[in-house]
Amino acid sequence: MEVVIERACGMDIHKDNITACILTSKGKEVQTFSTKTVHLLQLIDWIKQHECSHVAMESTGVFWKPIVNLLEAEGIEFLVVNAQHMKALPGRKTDVKDSEWIAKLLRHGLLRASFIPNRNQRELRELVRYRRSIIEERSRQHNRIQKVLEGANIKLGSVVSDIMGLSSRDMLRAIADGEDDPEKLASFARRTLKRKKEELELALQGYVNPHQRLMIKTILTHIDFLSEQVELLDQEVAARIESFHEDVERLDSIPGIATRMAEQILAEIGTDIKKQFPSAAYFCSWAGLVPGHNESAGKKKSAKTTNGNKYLKSALVEAAHSVAASKNYFGAMYRRTAARKGKKRAAINVAHAMLRIAYYLLTRKEMYVDLGEDYFDRQKQQSIVKYAVRRLECLGYSVTIASNS
Repeated sequence: MEVVIERACGMDIHKDNITACILTSKGKEVQTFSTKTVHLLQLIDWIKQHECSHVAMESTGVFWKPIVNLLEAEGIEFLVVNAQHMKALPGRKTDVKDSEWIAKLLRHGLLRASFIPNRNQRELRELVRYRRSIIEERSRQHNRIQKVLEGANIKLGSVVSDIMGLSSRDMLRAIADGEDDPEKLASFARRTLKRKKEELELALQGYVNPHQRLMIKTILTHIDFLSEQVELLDQEVAARIESFHEDVERLDSIPGIATRMAEQILAEIGTDIKKQFPSAAYFCSWAGLVPGHNESAGKKKSAKTTNGNKYLKSALVEAAHSVAASKNYFGAMYRRTAARKGKKRAAINVAHAMLRIAYYLLTRKEMYVDLGEDYFDRQKQQSIVKYAVRRLECLGYSVTIASNS
């Protein structure tokens, strides 16, 4: 088999140790290092002493990150590879054999590197992912406080649209402080909620025990803390992404994608999108928003979507659900697909379309222009007319078509 890389290093990475194997035309050399910083520096020196130009490793959890940071600083080429793409034969698995196998695949050019952005981009990605996890935790706390209220037979969620709105929070704080009078609690209603005073009084009449008051107070404090952390991360992300504000605005112009989601997309894919993803199809495949290929002996099996970037995929599916009732191109696409294939497939379909459009907006430096809610009707006007006429004729009507124009 043709040798592509003269000196290649394969690494089998674990939490506490790393087994590295350097392969050359003269043979191999294997060493094991600890994952402590001082030993990682020794590993880098060892690689440099052998004049090794390329290093490959599995994308094992987060354990590859410290090594990649050091390799990047030293200017050594590295490949972080999906472990599923380079499995060794069963029954021949040891740390030494794994590292040697990775080195062999690398030396013969048989590995496909995962997309690893630069250091600044990775830091931005970590911040944005952490912010999303905090927002999700805050949502869980909202659900938890609703559960506590239901346990106390407080039906506030049946009257107000947002249980964590200003009026609702004032009522919850009063309940936590020991207030039981439904009239006094309902007096915290603001603006249009005042019109529902009688409903509020009925909904706020319950039986709240001391432990439930404590839970409500604790959850509210936790939610306030999480909101402060989200605001802090918002400021840091905004400062780091300031140089890409035009790209954020381009993505923000897509219905369903707000500023935070635009920041998340850029954090996941970077700004040099054309270099990493040569086409929109490749980009969508990387995100896991394309059907899988599973065919054998002429039989097509499950075509469920491929594994991809779960953060990007979940964000876009969320955006797709948010436009389900919108009067625009995406809303029409969602409803059209949902009628035939269900809401889940409709969300994937719209998410895929959003990502393709995002790719073209970023590569062509353009803003989004909506095609309109009636786009599909315009595209298939004759088909729609024929279908309607055929249905009426089946019901016994005689139909004559006349154009208004």
